[in-house]
Amino acid sequence: MYKISLLDINDLEEAYEIEVLTNPSPWSIDNFKSSFEVGHHGLVCKEDNKMLGFLIFSPIKPEAHLLSIAVIETQQYKGIGSLLLKSMVSQCKAMGINQVFLEVRASNEKAIGFYQKYGFKKDAIRENYYSGDIPEDALLMSLGL
Repeated sequence: MYKISLLDINDLEEAYEIEVLTNPSPWSIDNFKSSFEVGHHGLVCKEDNKMLGFLIFSPIKPEAHLLSIAVIETQQYKGIGSLLLKSMVSQCKAMGINQVFLEVRASNEKAIGFYQKYGFKKDAIRENYYSGDIPEDALLMSLGL
């Protein structure tokens, strides 16, 4: 059975391992530590004390910014990402947040479809937002709560 809980400092290494396996330009472990230290909120999904996925967001009333969400590849399409996203939305509503924003790689059709399934709208393009050997545009999306 899946269990959603708050991201704890002891979860950072495991979340980082998932990030490296799922993101083409992953956050560094220092990014995870810094995010935790500045007070970003995080959720984890575990089963039998093993992390299957995580989500990190930054609430700045009246808005929130979804910074990262990842699920172990072998556990995708089992509802874990949905559970994490719905849990974040519930927390945001409880905090009085009325809008959630995110950026997603413009080429990541799987993620874009996932966000649209939950009501996120396409707002704009940020050119060359993602750095790397081949810079990539980001699609800005938002969800009204």
